[in-house]
This record gives sequence, structure tokens and C-alpha cells, in this order.
Amino acid sequence: RSSLIYSLIVAMIALIAVAAAFYFDSTVRDFVAQHRSRGLHKFMLGVSKVGDWPGHLISGLISAGIAWQRGSKKWMRVFLAMLIALAVAGVVARAIKIGTARARPSVKTEEVRNRFDTHFQAFPSGHVAASMGFFGVLFFVRRKIALACLPIPILIAISRMYVAAHYLSDVVCVVFDVLRATSS
Repeated sequence: RSSLIYSLIVAMIALIAVAAAFYFDSTVRDFVAQHRSRGLHKFMLGVSKVGDWPGHLISGLISAGIAWQRGSKKWMRVFLAMLIALAVAGVVARAIKIGTARARPSVKTEEVRNRFDTHFQAFPSGHVAASMGFFGVLFFVRRKIALACLPIPILIAISRMYVAAHYLSDVVCVVFDVLRATSS
């Protein structure tokens, strides 16, 4: 009974957060556009580039290699699970992105000609999905390490909004989707 109440409370919080994110999409987009600086834009482009799936893949493979070299089967499995979660989150995000075909903030809707070309599509953020999937596994293994790594997906989410690749709702929705999926 208490787990049902807990699940309902979490679902209500998620629903309210997602609704608020959609409500504030244009406000956040306009705020970011008005407070853009050249240096910060360049930094955020770098974060977006490094925060894409290849960066996570390389760090996961290196970490798994170090765990293998040190003989830690537990951490080898953890890093391999992180890599699997990275891949699954990326594939699911891509499928949803193709299905919804929501234009990015920097793209006019009429520019989207090819539904399968995700360069023009925003929902959900593949960068944030991959990062949350990757680091979400740590939450179930070592919460303190996961909390220490939490700024990475948060910074990636902020960078994706700052470079006008995503709306607030694109990153908020994917966070709850990945958390729901990894907790199953």
C-alpha cells in the first residue's frame, strides 16, 4: 500500500514537472536568446559536442578497460551495463524523435522536410537521454557516485537549450522517461 502511494506521488510530481516544462518552453527559449554571449555559446557548443554519445561511449569503454585490468568483475559489469543503457536510451530517443518530429527551436517548422533526419527534430533530447541512461545505472549501484556525476547530464541539458537545439520540455521529459525506464 505504501509503495502504491509513493508511486502515485512520484507520478504526480513528474506530471507537474512535465506540464510546467511545456508551459515555460517559450519563456526559457526567449530568456536564453536574450542572454546569449559569444564565449558561453562557444563553451556550450563544446559541452554539446563532448556530451554526445561518442564521449560517453569512450569514457565507458576506458572505465570498463580499467576495471578489467584491475580485475574488478563488479565494476566491469557496471560499466558494460552503463554502455548498454547508453545504447538503449539513444535508440529509444531516436524512435520517439522520428515519431514526434517536433522542430528544434532554431528551425522553422516548414524547414523539416525529412521525418527521419533528426538534425531538425527536438523531442526528446538524444544527448540528455544518452547521458541520463549512462549515468542512471550508477544510481542503482553507488548513489554517492551517481550524485557526483549528476552535474554532467544537467550541464548537457543546459547546453542543448543554450545552443537552441532543444526546448525545456525536450530535456525534462527525457529525464523522467529514462528514470522510469531504469527503475523498472
